[in-house]
Amino acid sequence: MFAKAFRVKSNTAIKGSDRRKLRADVAAAFPTLGTDQVSELVPGKEELNTVKLYAHRGDAVTVYVSGGNPILFELEKNLYPTDLMLPGLVVPPAGLPQVQKGDLCAIALVGNRAPVAIGVAAMSTEEMLTSGLKGRGFSVLHTYQDHLWRSGDKSSPPSIAPLVVDPADLNDDKESVQVNPVLQGEEEGNGETALSEATSAGGQDQDPTDSRTLQEQMDELLQQCFLHALKCRIQKADLPLLTSTLLGSHMFSCCPEGHQLDIKKSSYKKLSKFLQHMQQEQIVQVKELSRGVESVVAVDWRHPRITSFVIPEPSLTSQSVQEGSREQPYRPPDIKPLYCVPASMTLLFQESGHKKGSVLEGSEVRAIIINYAKKNDLVDADNKNLVKLDPVLCDCLLEKHEQHSIMKLPWDSLVTRCLEKLQPAYQVTFPGQEPVVKKGKICPIDITLAQRASNKKVTVVRNLEAYGLDPGSVAATLQQRCQASTTVTPAPGAKDSLQVQIQGNQVHHLGRLLLEEYHLPRKYIQGLEHAPKASKKK
Repeated sequence: MFAKAFRVKSNTAIKGSDRRKLRADVAAAFPTLGTDQVSELVPGKEELNTVKLYAHRGDAVTVYVSGGNPILFELEKNLYPTDLMLPGLVVPPAGLPQVQKGDLCAIALVGNRAPVAIGVAAMSTEEMLTSGLKGRGFSVLHTYQDHLWRSGDKSSPPSIAPLVVDPADLNDDKESVQVNPVLQGEEEGNGETALSEATSAGGQDQDPTDSRTLQEQMDELLQQCFLHALKCRIQKADLPLLTSTLLGSHMFSCCPEGHQLDIKKSSYKKLSKFLQHMQQEQIVQVKELSRGVESVVAVDWRHPRITSFVIPEPSLTSQSVQEGSREQPYRPPDIKPLYCVPASMTLLFQESGHKKGSVLEGSEVRAIIINYAKKNDLVDADNKNLVKLDPVLCDCLLEKHEQHSIMKLPWDSLVTRCLEKLQPAYQVTFPGQEPVVKKGKICPIDITLAQRASNKKVTVVRNLEAYGLDPGSVAATLQQRCQASTTVTPAPGAKDSLQVQIQGNQVHHLGRLLLEEYHLPRKYIQGLEHAPKASKKK
């Protein structure tokens, strides 16, 4: 529909009453969305405009724009999302979910469940199977990189790991059948999709060697993450702690690699019900400190369930680099500062056999300076801490305006000035590899916060490659730890370099990953001060 340029008829700010009506229409059109998700999609205070336009085929379309980005469009009194972060149900390995002709669907690529297209099913699931999964399966209305996408901030779809869905969930959620079939090809001109075999990967699979049901396994995982969080991540000073923070910032990050915590698949179904059970066991105390908002107000850290809990061995999957066919745990490189002799300093270093371009360590530079001073009898006879400056030292170390006023320098000042005049370089040695010498200073891992559409914050990380870290692997790890979408894109102004973007302020999680798990020195990381400040307890 938006494959070609459209014509805008009007663009007006939405009224308060119309905003409320739109929120109600969204809730009615997408009943599986919670109140918070509807409010996030249709914000209460941010600028919201109604754009009436004509598509290239003449269709009259109403587009709702928030913060300069299209979030919804209305066609023939039906609402369709344009937000590429609104996922539908993924396709389980057991087969396609039940789709009826005309159902609204989100379409994603293999390995990422972030939709890249929005459309309606052109046939039912039964018809798709009968046709052998061939032919036109979906009529696409809006796609990534079409003209509607170009009218916004042109952001790329996030990276969202695939999930494996329990087939029972598909039968229980017939109101919102938004599938993620694999988009294999697109026929130009008609905006429809040719489908091939649909697959999905990753996520939480039921262990075939485990006789327990998936629900029983999820119950155990839920309790494991809960006890792990209480024992290792939460302190008395953190209380009272919002139950949502307990889950999102602590329990999810305690989930073992290769697993995904999903309370809906447990016997408790809801976090509140699970915490009530834990309260009955007198492990925690939960109170509603404000209307509708529950907090953990007390923890019995002496409870046998906590004291006897054994912290599981950490997985090395998220910290590994590929070496041949074996995975090795990530180990930080050894970084050594070096100094390169420029043309202006050659007279000082030529006596020691070094020429322009020679690379030296700091200790070598110090030894050369001491030997030069002693060999040329420059140590002051009255004060051994001072060195007399000969013409070579004057030319190499002093500024022009100093050459007639400074006759002597202390040893430490002499060495410091020399190091400052040399060109910086550094040596990087990765475990099991030969050292590599590079000119200049190594760029630190740079963490910044940026503002995106609707005033949402994102955390951006650059320069990971310099330390042997794969941006894609780091993004996948952060996605699970933070339970937030991540994207990997080319870093602006940096050739062959990538940056990782995580939704929200995730500096705290990032700092913990880099410092405590990857063991990178703090001096090579900048931006840790952007971590959210802990709220003051009354």
